[in-house]
Amino acid sequence: MPERTADTCAADPATGTERLLAEVLAGVVRVEQVPSHSHFFNDLGADSLVMARFCARVRKREDLPTVSMKDIYRYPTIRSLAVALIDAAPAGVPSPSPSLSPSLSPSPSLNAAKEASASARTPADACASADAEASVDAGASAATRRYIVCGTLQFLFFLGYSFLAALAAAESYEWISVGSGLFDLYLRSVLCVGVGFLGLCVLPIVAKWTLIGRWRSGAFPLWGMAYLRFWVVKTLIRTSPLRLFIGSPLYALHLRALGARIGRGVTILTRAIPICTDLLTVGEGTVVRKDVLLSCYRAHGGLIQTGRVTLGSNVLVSEHTVLDIETELGDGAQLGHASSLHAGQVVPAGEHWHGSPAQPTDVDYERVGPADCPARKRTTYCVLQLLSLLLVWLPLTMGGVSVLLAGVPQLHALLAPRPMTSPAFYVDALAASLTVLFGSVLAGLLFVGTVPRVLNRAVEPGKVYPLYGFHYGIQRAIELMTNRKLLTTLFGDSSGIVHYLRYLGYDLSRIEQTGSNFGTEVKHDNPYLSSVGTGTMIADGLSLMNADHSGTSFRVSRTSIGPRNFLGNRIAYPSQGKTGDNCLLATKVMVPIDGPVREGVGLLGSPSFEIPRTVMRDNRFNHLETGDEFRRRLTAKNKHNAATVGLYLVARWTHLFVITLITMGAADLYPSFGALAIALAGILAFTFTVVHFVLIERASNGFKAQKPLYCSIYEPPFWRHERFWKMASVEYVEAFNGTPFKNVILRLLGARIGERVFDDGCFFPERTLVTIGDDSTLNAGTVVQCHSQEDGAFKSDRSALGSGCTLGVGAFVHYGVTIGDGAVLAPDSFLMKGEEVPPHARWAGNPARDMPGNDIHLGGHREIDAAHVVRARGN
Repeated sequence: MPERTADTCAADPATGTERLLAEVLAGVVRVEQVPSHSHFFNDLGADSLVMARFCARVRKREDLPTVSMKDIYRYPTIRSLAVALIDAAPAGVPSPSPSLSPSLSPSPSLNAAKEASASARTPADACASADAEASVDAGASAATRRYIVCGTLQFLFFLGYSFLAALAAAESYEWISVGSGLFDLYLRSVLCVGVGFLGLCVLPIVAKWTLIGRWRSGAFPLWGMAYLRFWVVKTLIRTSPLRLFIGSPLYALHLRALGARIGRGVTILTRAIPICTDLLTVGEGTVVRKDVLLSCYRAHGGLIQTGRVTLGSNVLVSEHTVLDIETELGDGAQLGHASSLHAGQVVPAGEHWHGSPAQPTDVDYERVGPADCPARKRTTYCVLQLLSLLLVWLPLTMGGVSVLLAGVPQLHALLAPRPMTSPAFYVDALAASLTVLFGSVLAGLLFVGTVPRVLNRAVEPGKVYPLYGFHYGIQRAIELMTNRKLLTTLFGDSSGIVHYLRYLGYDLSRIEQTGSNFGTEVKHDNPYLSSVGTGTMIADGLSLMNADHSGTSFRVSRTSIGPRNFLGNRIAYPSQGKTGDNCLLATKVMVPIDGPVREGVGLLGSPSFEIPRTVMRDNRFNHLETGDEFRRRLTAKNKHNAATVGLYLVARWTHLFVITLITMGAADLYPSFGALAIALAGILAFTFTVVHFVLIERASNGFKAQKPLYCSIYEPPFWRHERFWKMASVEYVEAFNGTPFKNVILRLLGARIGERVFDDGCFFPERTLVTIGDDSTLNAGTVVQCHSQEDGAFKSDRSALGSGCTLGVGAFVHYGVTIGDGAVLAPDSFLMKGEEVPPHARWAGNPARDMPGNDIHLGGHREIDAAHVVRARGN
């Protein structure tokens, strides 16, 4: 490479920048020289991981402008990239970056403070440094004490709630079982479930108004008494039976009782329940679709920050979106799918925005016209929902147990007192657990393949129906019945998934079996209107959007994904999606619904832009995907996956068998200990569930940490990784969100978790590849995923977050990532593989990049002032 001088660089900035960039890239790809006109992907064979490392090295150079992955894809040669960077550079001497506002500034980590104190040079500085370090240690000790006290009180709350629930269940069962005759049993069951249902619905409302009062914008520290009250109210709200009425006007009434300002004719379909409800305002006729996160709070830098979310009248919030605190959509505004509003963003009335963070667009996301939906229709729908639940389903469930125990001698004998040392005790538990598990799987398969198919005849594709009528109830029932997580987990990541989805009603064209056509997470609004083309492979988290809604109507339409596609994780695919054949849809991509049909390209980001469909690095396994070698390997993979399914069922049966033993033991002890026996059995069953699934997950890896992989999906290391995914259970872990116990469980699962980490609902698919530093904050809906699959290539690597980091709500971190101490990843951001986030930086967007000046200046963005800390009562 020619020698670089200061004079040549100054005379021709573009040439000087070009030479420097080429020098850095040559070091990354390990070649002597990189031609300035060579295409990064097509000529050099680089992929996004290699180019992320290139960007990280460029960011460390003070003599070069910052480069993002979006720049790499837009300008895929050294020459075009250099010209673009020079053109985009501000004129004159750059001024210092503005400081972060208190609300979004990363909190300094304890480790960073200690490192700073260790750098003292003089004796005076050393003394001051020692004092500062002692202060830091004292602060850490106080924080640890609050952390332990909070966890202890959370545990006591769980014990008390368990005992009260057991007492109520025991008294209800005793009173129902003394009834004479079927009609008397039914009446007693109706009365019991009515009182119990009302009590469970009212309890969160009473707790909220008693412990919190009215929510206000502000902040309070984690692990204190204010946080404990917040957590109790959040837990009660999210376990309320009114969650069964999401998508119904009854749900809006529930939110009003909690303090939210909800207008008439509002339709809320998301299952992510708002917590700080006094800060939520929703105008008349507004539609909030499923998988929207709008909790009116977030965790950041050791604080819970609360803020307003305001939706005007006739607003549409599409699927897979995040609304951060202090955000607003004006009357008639729209927010597209896979988008987000960051703190302070305001969408003016009548405007359409999309992207993460959102920006103006001319795309219309409301694709269904209005219908006649009078108030009496809504009232009738609510009344029928309540009557069916309180007069049919719940009484039959409670009373049916009493009738079965009284009328079926075998079941009555199962719970009859007997010594636990008797062989019959274990034989009966064995028979009962086997019957329940395999009977429920077979009955579930029969049910999902017949009843929804009959119901679907009543719904005509493309026809506009009013909300809350007969057809709306049918469509909601179809969606509920056909999205069964147990069955998709059972068949996913194996050749069986395509047969199961086709049995459900999917149109899969001519199947080209890969053994990994779908993962274990795929959902839909209507399976009979879902099509996937030949040769398409789909990772986890696909949501097919078959149903469109307005404030008064809905319509179901066919959603079709073309052939030869590959879809990454967490993708919401709309029925109007404009992608055709041979496309790569990257993780969290916003599928376009306007413009020409995209074919033979990749799409990345929100809003999406084109990238290469594939790179040379991933083509090295193509020889394994055809011919005799492919058939041999696919057969071996199918055998391995079949064994995995068997192990999965055995693990579930073992769990159910022990739970059955615990239940039978509680029945033996009930005459002597009453409700206490039920409460202890519940606590013991929950404890065993944790221990059991921790051991199962660790055993699936041979009790060893996973190692980074780069292999074909037709090689045994990937098959073992699929086995790990199936055996790892996440449901029980989610019960510990927001408590210190989740960190303990994650450590037992092999994750390296620091001290006092706050985890409000983060998901780690590969726990042993994750490192989280002290005092980090992980918000709800976040993911740290240490793997990626693109077509037939599988890659995994470690990811590490430093101390004091914050992952915003809905943020997604890919593999091979390093995040420095105190760094912040904004809500709904997608941090691509291989990225290196410097300490105390703030990154945002999809794909994420360093925000100039650590701030966002989009759409009237205004930062919130979190320095104002709300002094909650009693804190």
